[in-house]
Amino acid sequence: MAGGTWVSQNKVRPGVYINFRSAPAPVGALGERGVVTMALALPWGPSKQVIEIEAGQDVKPILGYDITAPEVLLVREALKRARTLLLYRLNTGTKATGTEGGLTVTAAHGGSRGNDITIVIQPNVDNVDLFDVRTLVDGREVDAQTVDTIEELAPNGWVTWSGSGAPPVTAGLRLTGGADGTVTNGDHSDYLAEIEKWEFNTMALVSQDPTLKALYEAFVKRLRDGEGRKIQVVCETYAGGDYEGVIKVRNGVTMADGTALTAAQATAWFAGATAGAAVNQSLTYQAYDAAVDANPRLTHTETVAALKAGEIVFTHSGGRAIVEQDINSFVSFTPEKRAHFRKNRVVRTLDAIANDVKRIYEATYIGKVDNNADGRNLFKAEIVSYLESLQAIGAIQNFDSQTDVTVEQGAEADAVLVRCGVQPVDAAEKIYIDVEVR
Repeated sequence: MAGGTWVSQNKVRPGVYINFRSAPAPVGALGERGVVTMALALPWGPSKQVIEIEAGQDVKPILGYDITAPEVLLVREALKRARTLLLYRLNTGTKATGTEGGLTVTAAHGGSRGNDITIVIQPNVDNVDLFDVRTLVDGREVDAQTVDTIEELAPNGWVTWSGSGAPPVTAGLRLTGGADGTVTNGDHSDYLAEIEKWEFNTMALVSQDPTLKALYEAFVKRLRDGEGRKIQVVCETYAGGDYEGVIKVRNGVTMADGTALTAAQATAWFAGATAGAAVNQSLTYQAYDAAVDANPRLTHTETVAALKAGEIVFTHSGGRAIVEQDINSFVSFTPEKRAHFRKNRVVRTLDAIANDVKRIYEATYIGKVDNNADGRNLFKAEIVSYLESLQAIGAIQNFDSQTDVTVEQGAEADAVLVRCGVQPVDAAEKIYIDVEVR
């Protein structure tokens, strides 16, 4: 007996033809946040490429230092709140090298960290025809191999080897000549061209250069407005901005260990915190992790002026540095774009809707569902389900599934027109109390 599936009732052979399909159900879910990116000049690591680092990951094999080291301070700051850091090393630098006899050792990456590498070679205690070759970084062993000849040595993530013959016995061959090199604005352009290929929520610009700030602002505007990729950039304050995709930081913080971070350096933490913040969460009055003071402290008048200018201000409060108000640089309000667009919590909600609806449509509907009433109603159900999930977590309010979403035929046969009405929820920030004393 014949069998199989069917599209129309036109089978010739007798048989049972069965189609299995899932009952229609929403597949859309709120997208995960928590991805931050930034470009840094570093003393070690792969250069000119994006390095994906997860929170809690051991970064020493990648960046040459433990996460507590001052050389990777800003990496640590970004990962205090973010789930993932997309790091780009701007500089290439010069590789440290060392030569002993017929052996040449070269650091795996350019940079000054290579000067902390030492090679120790001794005869093997069990077989005098073999040699123990140890790689040390800051006096700590990171690799050990036992070989007969130089040709047998394998690269170990810290150094590469060249030469021939027996390894020369040495109590300590120190690599020298490693240098970090310089960074140009062209390196930042290379970074932006590469990071555009990745998905992320927020980027930090750790620089005081106004030219770079304008470059990054233009990049974010192009992705937000031209390509529908709702990202934000965090940078030190400057004359530009006035845009919800740009967050400007006015001052820095002082850490518990006495380390003073400038406004430009504090962008790493705020970008990570913004990326990691949920759509129903505000950073207003959130404490900067492990910071004990603002650097510098601003007066009340200066703080008010900074907030009106759309700047992030860190304020000293109870032995901590707190975010005065979670805002972006947008200040030119209009009837079509009112003051609520300056609140980052509101922007996160609106950005999530834009990003997630686009993601749901591309993953499940585009090219797969007919553009007829049934197909459009199915997509509408997806959007309604998604917006109801936002309302359930307090990201939006007063949502009416009957009137706030329409999905219609677009101007072309393959186009769909979606209209949504949403009311984002903002955090309670100002409480006015009127007390009548009797």
